[in-house]
Amino acid sequence: MGWYLRAVGKRKIIEFVLLTIFVVFFLGPLINLLLLAFSGKWQYPALLPQAWSLEWWSFVLSKDEVVESISLSFLIAIVVTLLSVALCIPAAYAFARIRFPLSRWFLFSYLLTNAFPKMGLYVSIAVLFYKVGLMNTFLGVVLIHIVNTLMFMTWIPAAAFKSVHQAQEESARDAGAGPFRVFWHVTLPMALPGIIVASIFTFLSSLDEAQGTFLVGIPDFKTMPLIMYAIVEDYPSTAGAVFSVILTLPTIILLLAARRFVSADVMSSGFHMK
Repeated sequence: MGWYLRAVGKRKIIEFVLLTIFVVFFLGPLINLLLLAFSGKWQYPALLPQAWSLEWWSFVLSKDEVVESISLSFLIAIVVTLLSVALCIPAAYAFARIRFPLSRWFLFSYLLTNAFPKMGLYVSIAVLFYKVGLMNTFLGVVLIHIVNTLMFMTWIPAAAFKSVHQAQEESARDAGAGPFRVFWHVTLPMALPGIIVASIFTFLSSLDEAQGTFLVGIPDFKTMPLIMYAIVEDYPSTAGAVFSVILTLPTIILLLAARRFVSADVMSSGFHMK
């Protein structure tokens, strides 16, 4: 019995050490960023700000380019998400339900945009966009964002559709339901959690996209990440912390909302296509 208690004690110590490492290296920078955003005076070696202030929040939010970049970023992210759903959901359903030559290779090709350094891909796309007149246009920025989100909106929904047993669809057909009614009332509701998760990831990926926007959208289309880089370079670190919080807050909120649709079983089998 004594050896068992010692083993449990050692395991608890190891778990505590791992949790401490996680807090220090992952949550530590986020906590520091949050404290810095609300600090009025914070000088070394003080562990906490000596004074609290909203001065830099007023400064950042009073700049017209910041407010415009926030509105533009959310507009682009919403348009990209809606277009990705419209374009990729039919493809995801086809990959899950229809067997055709080279289907696995076509599905695998959606990973290629995330398998290599994106700058080289974006430069090639920018050259093509320049030839067809899409540089410095809203449509060009949306398309460059969609290139970066194809993987989320194809792989995750395809796995979600694959997880719907065909026997359930066949039972609905036997009851007299047509193909469209079966899809709308049986297949889609059961695959909806995966589609929602993919949509959230797509929205966040578009919100955080900077390189493609810089190559295709400058100078007229400046999103939040581009403005943040300029603020970090030209203003004190407190201003950069404020804008970083503004950029990070939607990510945290949407990821927390996505937790209800994500389970260990979904994540362990969500990218496995037989």
